[in-house]
Amino acid sequence: MMKLVVGGIVVVGVVVAGLVLAGVNQGRSPQPPGTVAAATASGVGGLLKGPLAGASLQPANAKTSTTQPASGADAKNVTTALRQAADAKKHLFVFVREKDDEQTREGRKTFDTVVSKLGDAVQWIAIDRSDPSESEFVEKYGLKAAPMPLVLAFAPNGAIVGGFVGPRLTEQQLLNALASPVMQACLKALQDRKLVLLCAQNSTTKSNDTAMKGVNEFKADSRFAQFTEIVMVDPSDTAEKKFLTQLQIDPKADQAATVFLAPPGAIIGKFSGATDKNKLVATLQAASSGCGAGGCGSSGCGPRK
Repeated sequence: MMKLVVGGIVVVGVVVAGLVLAGVNQGRSPQPPGTVAAATASGVGGLLKGPLAGASLQPANAKTSTTQPASGADAKNVTTALRQAADAKKHLFVFVREKDDEQTREGRKTFDTVVSKLGDAVQWIAIDRSDPSESEFVEKYGLKAAPMPLVLAFAPNGAIVGGFVGPRLTEQQLLNALASPVMQACLKALQDRKLVLLCAQNSTTKSNDTAMKGVNEFKADSRFAQFTEIVMVDPSDTAEKKFLTQLQIDPKADQAATVFLAPPGAIIGKFSGATDKNKLVATLQAASSGCGAGGCGSSGCGPRK
């Protein structure tokens, strides 16, 4: 089973497949969206709930946030900054700090260099994790125990597209953290703990209708409807080249392709041409029985209580 590596992080949080198959079938409501774990590419990271967030580098006794929203009006906190970035349809980079030590200063220097290079392409905010005005945000995203400093990148739709620990932060990591529209849509659905059926087809691919048949039937099934998103992508779209390469989708393929993704970022199935609902269900069942480090229980994959 492949995993998506996005913006230097491997999202390794809750797998919803078991919750969908077991929770729904047994009449239980699945756990609400929001729990996501992230680890840096080097394997260092903390458990972070939901879309990760937050940060500021100011004198040690300072508690106010600094921000650069496109509107020019200062955001009061990360929650406000996220809303402003969404309205402006821009990525938001968040620098989180707690101490004013050498690692923090070096990380902030790199951060400032990158946001300066990107200019109006992104918005940014820097916060102190201990700032009372950020307490709700820190609690919501589980940042209390996260390593500091930390840089988090959000897409305009609120999806996390990058997470980097300050001491290992590089300019290239941040410059590569901007996500394409289709990647944003997939990541948002996965971080909302939904299954994603990514359908790659255009006017030149064959089997378009039969490729959608199984996908649409799966989505229409009451067991999966609430927890499934269908995302369309044109395989020839150059803006999606990086994402499609990661998914190993050939932009020149003559057949429609379907990629089945499950939270937190696992590729559990790939299909060329026609799809079949029963095969999609079987693929999901097989994936839910192959749990990872989170462990398996009678209700399948997912966090243990």
